[in-house]
Amino acid sequence: MTIDNSDVLGALSAYLTFYPHEAAGLAVPMRLLSEGANVASRSHLPMHVTVGALLVRGGAEVLLVDHLAYGILLQPGGHLEPTDATLIGAAIRELVEETGVDPSGIVPTSQVPAYVEYGQVPARPDRGERAHFHLDFGFPFATASADVGLIQESEVRGAAWYPLAEAERLVGSRIARAVTAPA
Repeated sequence: MTIDNSDVLGALSAYLTFYPHEAAGLAVPMRLLSEGANVASRSHLPMHVTVGALLVRGGAEVLLVDHLAYGILLQPGGHLEPTDATLIGAAIRELVEETGVDPSGIVPTSQVPAYVEYGQVPARPDRGERAHFHLDFGFPFATASADVGLIQESEVRGAAWYPLAEAERLVGSRIARAVTAPA
């Protein structure tokens, strides 16, 4: 079973139940979903779905990666794969791939995304991609003691733990939802 628009729409609807004030900013993705666009496929333009993982260790720090293509710090994440069965499962897969953390010590803290962001990403001529939009679903996770393992050097320069306040300053307000997302 692969992720389809009903899965995406379900996650977006659940999110908007908790954050209704964000509906206007997500109107374009909602329209594309209602039109039946296959947004789970990376090849779908002008928009497709990506996922992110907000992994909090010990309630005090969050894991960030130095994203190779964009040259900035971000939460681990990326594009859906045809083998992904759920959005939250895709987020875990991306987290483990990019950072090498042991998935056995990771627990989702909510089935509802901690954030949903719709934004334009720059063109990547090296991959034959023009500028397009991502609908990014970020899920919160917790760990007592996970640590960085073998990183995915084709995607990230490094991965490290940052105090929550510093990570929020560096990455943005979505970091705060790593610890405040609905259960």
